[in-house]
Amino acid sequence: MLFLIKYFDTHLNESESVSVEKGLAYRICYGFLGTVIFIFLWTLIGYLIFTKPEYKQFSGLLPLPTIKAFYSLIFDNDFWSSVYASLRRVTVGISIAFVMGLPLGLLIGFYKKLELITYTPVQFVRMISPVSWMPVALLVFRSFESAIYFLIAISTVWPIILNTTHGVSRVNPQWINMARNQGAKNYQLLLKIIVPSSVPYILTSLRLALGVAWIVLVPAEFLGVSSGLGYIINDARDTMEYDRLMAIIIAIGIVGFILDGSIQLIQKSFPFKRTWN
Repeated sequence: MLFLIKYFDTHLNESESVSVEKGLAYRICYGFLGTVIFIFLWTLIGYLIFTKPEYKQFSGLLPLPTIKAFYSLIFDNDFWSSVYASLRRVTVGISIAFVMGLPLGLLIGFYKKLELITYTPVQFVRMISPVSWMPVALLVFRSFESAIYFLIAISTVWPIILNTTHGVSRVNPQWINMARNQGAKNYQLLLKIIVPSSVPYILTSLRLALGVAWIVLVPAEFLGVSSGLGYIINDARDTMEYDRLMAIIIAIGIVGFILDGSIQLIQKSFPFKRTWN
């Protein structure tokens, strides 16, 4: 592996003229190296801890039992139905947050006085842990599903608002002045100039929101639902199937990684100048 790294460091030009194929090979090589290091550390730390007599019952958390349990998950219909349930909840929650957060972000960024008025409330409420809203959600909403939607929406609306606001503030003011001089109304400025110019920031806000939603999802599904990744993790813990529990954790990471990568692909498909990596 070190030979491969040296090879890529020697032969791959880091300038903008690097071909797509070489750049992809470079990323794959380092990504594979990082994965190997992660598995090695997992194995090393696991064996140092879980081979002790007092922790022997947790040996299912080691890599080999986890891999076997993960293979079983692939053919488990309950697992795939839980994945579907979790993806549905994340989609609904983020959609609610997007419908609320996008207009607010556009308006806050466009009207400076509104930004000054909302700054303190927004910063205050967004710093409240989403998990702390659980008792409120259970009291207000009649069903556990609605409570989960609320928790995901309340945790993801803030990155959408703040990133959209930032995108509006980065619009070239000369474009706005030119449009005003030609008689453009505020709604025309928003629709024709500000929204198209803010698309990269809006997509980034969705990526950030997805990361937050995926973190909040698992504790939210402890509320009392009978499906979802959080539910089957809780079930594996209660039945002391630690290999299955670790396999589900790994599956959550893989699904989240795929979702994040999908948004990155969408970002790259837009012909805008981007500020993300």
